[in-house]
Amino acid sequence: MRNAELEKKIEQMEKKKMNLRLDIDVQKLEAEKLKKGKNKAEEDLDSLKTDYKKLHLPMRTARSRKNLEQCREEIREEKNKADRWERKLQKV
Repeated sequence: MRNAELEKKIEQMEKKKMNLRLDIDVQKLEAEKLKKGKNKAEEDLDSLKTDYKKLHLPMRTARSRKNLEQCREEIREEKNKADRWERKLQKV
């Protein structure tokens, strides 16, 4: 009887050992999947940063052009004002 109990206990421990190995395998697969996901997310982030830089430069350039155009327009307006004053002064 003692022998049968020990065999049963050994069998239970073997099953538990097998289940633990399966759990370890599952956890390894999950860890690998998470690592791949993390790597993919990092690659996507790098790609987004690159895209942002590529898009940001033309926006800055466009803003600079707009500012340049505004400055030119202001200069034209000031020249027109100066011309009008000159004409008024010549009439007097």
